[in-house]
Amino acid sequence: MNIKIGSRESRLAVIQSQLVMDAIAAAHPDVTLELVTMKTTGDKILDRTLEQIGGKGLFVRELDQALRDGRADFTVHSLKDMPMETPEDLPLAAFSDRADPRDCLVLPAGVTQWDRSKPVGCASKRRQLQLKALYPELIVQPVRGNVQTRLKKLDSGQFGALVLAAAGLKRLGLEGRIARYFEPTELLPAAGQGILAVQTRRGMDTAVLDAVRDEAGTCCALAERAFVRALGGGCTSPVAAYATVDGDTLTLTGLYVSSDETVVKKETRTGPKAQAEALGAALAREMGGLEP
Repeated sequence: MNIKIGSRESRLAVIQSQLVMDAIAAAHPDVTLELVTMKTTGDKILDRTLEQIGGKGLFVRELDQALRDGRADFTVHSLKDMPMETPEDLPLAAFSDRADPRDCLVLPAGVTQWDRSKPVGCASKRRQLQLKALYPELIVQPVRGNVQTRLKKLDSGQFGALVLAAAGLKRLGLEGRIARYFEPTELLPAAGQGILAVQTRRGMDTAVLDAVRDEAGTCCALAERAFVRALGGGCTSPVAAYATVDGDTLTLTGLYVSSDETVVKKETRTGPKAQAEALGAALAREMGGLEP
């Protein structure tokens, strides 16, 4: 049996795809795995913010097409980078266990003191809004590109610091660049942050993905995405959600921001993990004043 795994061609994306391939290979040594990489539209356009060029969908368009035309059987994504709505013919078939969900501060190479007179590079409104609440005096500017590209911009003096996902830095072996972690109580992570998602085309046999699936990761993913989806949020919205599982109980914290950013609310709810999706949608309705 031969399985083709589709991935963005960035170093981090390849490492993440390899994690999925390693899990499948360990459980199914008879399966032949092939990695197929490609550059997405979102990887090519780096001179504008995501909201200016069309959102997170630009990071999956080419991978979606590869699934549809058979060039890939599964594709691997950072769940936080995926649109909240997925096509009916391309279901999400597996969610991994969660790596470190936190955001972190990265300083220029060799620097130990954060120079707050220089701008902080942030790629999302979610981070920008919460950072400004923590440090009102900060100048926050958007930064695009893969992790290595952003680090080069930082080290060249364009920024005083970056805020990045800890999971990505750790997977790249760059944990030593982390100057400080932001706990979820300070910066609520993006929905799905730290979790890998495997997408496929409808009708595919997904039994081999049992080696990838994680129950807690799945519950958290479903709750967080349901919360953001119910609020109509995506990459251009500061909305955020973070869930944890303890036994059979799921705890979900959501960040709601009104369209004009004048109303900011953060609330937490708990419930049975078996009702993760319903819990996420219910919390969103409560916070956003939406009809059931």
